Amino acid sequence: MAEELLPETPETVSDQAADAADEEPIKQRKNGLYPGVSDELAENMKSGWADTELHGLEPIPQAAHTADRRAALSRRFPGERLVIPAGNLKTRSNDTEYAFRPSTEYAYLTGDHTQDGVLVLEPEKDGGHRATVYLLPRSNRENGEFWLDGQGELWVGRRHSLTEAEQLLGIPAKDVRELPAHLAGATGPVRVVRGHDAGVEKALTDKVTAERDEELRVYLSEARLVKDAFEIGELQRACDSTARGFEDVVRVLDKAEATSERYIEGTFFLRARVEGNDIGYGSICAAGPHATTLHWVRNDGPVRSGDLLLLDAGVETTTLYTADVTRTLPVNGRYSDLQRKIYDAVYEAQEAGIAAVKPGAGYRDFHDASQRVLAEKLVEWGLVEGPVERVLELGLQRRWTLHGTGHMLGMDVHDCAAARTETYVEGTLEPGMCLTVEPGLYFQADDMTVPEEYRGIGVRIEDDILVTEDGNRNLSAALPRRSDEVEAWMAALKG
Repeated sequence: MAEELLPETPETVSDQAADAADEEPIKQRKNGLYPGVSDELAENMKSGWADTELHGLEPIPQAAHTADRRAALSRRFPGERLVIPAGNLKTRSNDTEYAFRPSTEYAYLTGDHTQDGVLVLEPEKDGGHRATVYLLPRSNRENGEFWLDGQGELWVGRRHSLTEAEQLLGIPAKDVRELPAHLAGATGPVRVVRGHDAGVEKALTDKVTAERDEELRVYLSEARLVKDAFEIGELQRACDSTARGFEDVVRVLDKAEATSERYIEGTFFLRARVEGNDIGYGSICAAGPHATTLHWVRNDGPVRSGDLLLLDAGVETTTLYTADVTRTLPVNGRYSDLQRKIYDAVYEAQEAGIAAVKPGAGYRDFHDASQRVLAEKLVEWGLVEGPVERVLELGLQRRWTLHGTGHMLGMDVHDCAAARTETYVEGTLEPGMCLTVEPGLYFQADDMTVPEEYRGIGVRIEDDILVTEDGNRNLSAALPRRSDEVEAWMAALKG
């Protein structure tokens, strides 16, 4: 990795406004700040560059949908200024940063993915709001920022001009470095989505309250409970890519056996990067007893023939919608008798849960249906004392099931997390909602309450289920679930 002439610390919007908005010429700024830069070189770098402005750009595919979402937001908060930041770069170590991913709220309302962006909805006198997206413009060629700044275009790539951004997003665009002063002069009620841009929050310190800001965050979370047609299409794309990623893994299980779970992680990641933006969350590539750890993301253990591989992974699309799918696969392609018994019990529980997903059903119904099946199996196997109603009342099955049976899915893997209890976990399912159904049984390696042969076996099966007008649709149905179908599928892929 090349080293910048002047290492830069990631800045917030307010920092940028303080030292960059005046476009100070590089000759005046030298004074040792840019070592090794002569006046002649600085002058040379100002000229000889072609005009690369892009013309006739088509709006991004979701532009009409983001406009509808902003209109709904405007109706919910009439007469109030609303500020939704994308967020800033975060330092990984020293002078390197994590890959940037915008806040879900900002991306949901704009479709833009660039760092430091801020969406502002200004109330109009006659009602409604005027939306403006504040962005970093093209790197300046006069003051040398484009080649001397660590975030200049010659270091990290070309940014869209403000005019280009307007064409793509369908929103008027302004220079984000002007925003702090604009916000400082704002009057009337203001709300901001917190936790993404300290500079924006600082500029609004005396104008906002935590309670009012939380209402904005909750609204934007609940707005995503029901997906529009664009979102459903993106979730299907994410599931289709994820299915191909699982196929990739099965084809290289022999190489994973020769290395570790890291080979599985890297194989799936390649599919996610080729067909999407990234993985939607840290992939769980848990072989053998690691499958009993719910969020095993270290992925540094051995992969052995005769063990199970619990693979929980999802591709995030270029528009930031993620799948969330789990399959528990026999590394050698065949389940043992005990593995099959446990797997089939989880499959039966998942079938019961999926059947409970339909319009008008309570959100908790699919969880209750799955948990009942698992409790029945545990009683049948003699691992817990019945009757089943007693087990469910006391939650005794949770020693081996541990987690809830699903969650909403969308731009976040655990989508709509800020929604109110009464509209989410105590709410009613509607067409357009998308959720996971993912029961599991996990017998820890040190659990002395179960027979020795159970210890170290973990099974989870997870699919992404869309609520439809007449029931549901499994978006991840391309991946087989029944144990015999899984074995046949693996055999065909290994060929």
